[in-house]
Amino acid sequence: MMGPVRLEADVTLNWDHIDDRAVTTAKLLAADAVEQAGSGHPGAAISLAPAAYVLYHKQMRFDPSDPRWLGRDRFILSAGHSSLTQYVQLYLAGAGLELDDIKALRTAGSLTPAHPEFGHTKGVEITTGPLGSGLASAVGFAMNSRRVHGLLDPTTPLGESVFDHDVYVIAGDGCLQEGVSAEASSLAGTQKLGNLTVLWDDNHISIEDNTSIAFSEDVLARYEAYGWHVQRVEWLSADGSYSEDVEALSAAIDAARAVTDKPSIIAVRTIIGWPTPGKQNTGGIHGAKLGAEALSGLKEALGADPDAMFAVDDEAVAAVRARAAERAAAFRRDWDERFEAWRAANPDGAALLDRLQAGKLPEGWEAALPVFEEGKAVATRSASGQVLCAIASALPELWGGSADLAGSNNTLMKGEPSFLPESASSKAFSGNEFGRNLHFGVREFAMGCIMNGIAADGVNRPYGGTFFVFSDYMRGAVRLAALMDLPVTYVWTHDSIGVGEDGPTHQPIEHLAAYRAIPNLAVVRPADAAETAAAWKAVLEQSHPAALVLSRQNLPNPRRGEGALAPADSLARGAYVLADTEGTPDVILMASGSEVPVALEARGLLAAEGVAARVVSVPCLDWFEGQDEEYQRSVLPPAVRARVSVEAGIALPWYRWLGDAGVPVSIEHFGASASGALLFKEYGIDADHVAAAARKSLERARA
Repeated sequence: MMGPVRLEADVTLNWDHIDDRAVTTAKLLAADAVEQAGSGHPGAAISLAPAAYVLYHKQMRFDPSDPRWLGRDRFILSAGHSSLTQYVQLYLAGAGLELDDIKALRTAGSLTPAHPEFGHTKGVEITTGPLGSGLASAVGFAMNSRRVHGLLDPTTPLGESVFDHDVYVIAGDGCLQEGVSAEASSLAGTQKLGNLTVLWDDNHISIEDNTSIAFSEDVLARYEAYGWHVQRVEWLSADGSYSEDVEALSAAIDAARAVTDKPSIIAVRTIIGWPTPGKQNTGGIHGAKLGAEALSGLKEALGADPDAMFAVDDEAVAAVRARAAERAAAFRRDWDERFEAWRAANPDGAALLDRLQAGKLPEGWEAALPVFEEGKAVATRSASGQVLCAIASALPELWGGSADLAGSNNTLMKGEPSFLPESASSKAFSGNEFGRNLHFGVREFAMGCIMNGIAADGVNRPYGGTFFVFSDYMRGAVRLAALMDLPVTYVWTHDSIGVGEDGPTHQPIEHLAAYRAIPNLAVVRPADAAETAAAWKAVLEQSHPAALVLSRQNLPNPRRGEGALAPADSLARGAYVLADTEGTPDVILMASGSEVPVALEARGLLAAEGVAARVVSVPCLDWFEGQDEEYQRSVLPPAVRARVSVEAGIALPWYRWLGDAGVPVSIEHFGASASGALLFKEYGIDADHVAAAARKSLERARA
């Protein structure tokens, strides 16, 4: 196995006293900002200042006046706690942050929150904070770049399109310890993402001080095994001397960019907090302010006034901003010319890009949605797959796959090639670097983070599937999607004890409640094929995160419309009256997914007893909770206190709507290895038990 490439200084780097002064300013601002805030993470921001400066001012294509410029390189600070690493560079570049913003670090309403937040600070590509998620999401950015190229400019060789760009990451020891970074990095190697470069801040320090207590592996050997191009830049020499060799780092970045068939990682051996006397190279500088003595010592070591706070080198900042604007102008002149040439030669592609950037769906796209045969039972996972295949041509931006469960999740778009290097094609799945069907491997967490990267980068809309019970593995990524309000779609199948013989490890019980607890995430559980098509329509017509929770087993697809059940048109409101009574109902039966047919059957049993039951289909409690009170009351009249909820999971989310007389039909324990049909009967998820619950609720309401 080859060892890491070691590079000497590249004398071609254009570096002068202005750059030195700017780096010094960056170090001082990082220390002062945390000191004033009283909390934060100064260490890495101090020692990473030269590396971040090299990226922003010597390497990346970046326009401070237009941080969302389509032709820009992307930067992701995976070590999000070191937010000042990025904030100070955005300030130096004149990209929307000023000195007052740096002074306002970690304060209410500031543009400089503790961790970088997507949509809050210009120039921040994605929310980072949970370690490893930034690196994993960066893999999504890199994949998305290639997919956008294939979507809009497929005849141009890779690397030569206006849509090609590089993705840069700064990651720390903690990022590389988190398992999600390993998942995503492994996939990045398989995908041969030559547009991805990771700078690893190899400082051997975490919160519990020296990483030797828990992190002793050969990281570069691991990444070489993943299929990455690996390099090491030593700022700390064997004799203990330390030099921030920006020439060697810049040369390593050049070399990484030259390797187009592998992602790259550069280990930069730093001393955290250098040159802070007494605190550098300790855990004490990682996550706390320096304190007066150490702060004064740092300033003296940097040749600054030890008593001055936020003493900015105004001349250097002005010069750096002017240079950044000049670099951007040169990039833009070249790129704008090539972009306009592309638009002129590709009017259809230009129209598609305009639509996608505007976040609009094509006119009349919904006509592609399939209409399912009434009376024919079909699993909602199967119906979902049919929807995906039907709308594929109408929505080329829709792009996704599964965590090795495509056949079960029905996430493949038939006839579409896989997204992978041709050399990775198999007998079952062939494709090319611009393909459409994604294969995440058994990597749920990485899948979620990669989807976040795709969505945050824009243009495409990602979806990803797994079994619902294994969504546990990706919860952190789902939470981040909800936090950022990204339009990602989760396809979670095998939604209940209906999984059957696979047993309790595969049977979700608490999952609906757990995911409904995440703010800003719509959990949609359709009852049949018609609702599944309506669910996809509703999800795609909005731009927020949503989860489709789908059945393994076949479910009835009953007749709807006049004289039958209500059409599924109202699904987007979260709950609607599916089957009603004449006049005011005696009891309301609320159900989601596979339990809706059970509620309908119970309605018939109650009718035979002279009890009038309204059945309310509740595909999405989250959407229903967002409706106005008038609509909610029309579906669930307050005067009707007799209510039953029916769902094959814990009842926790339903109590708000059950009221004081309601009775849940639920499962408050784990499942078992047996047929789904037997388990539904055994655990009381059947019409007889629902009817009994209705009688009990009526008694309570009359008491």
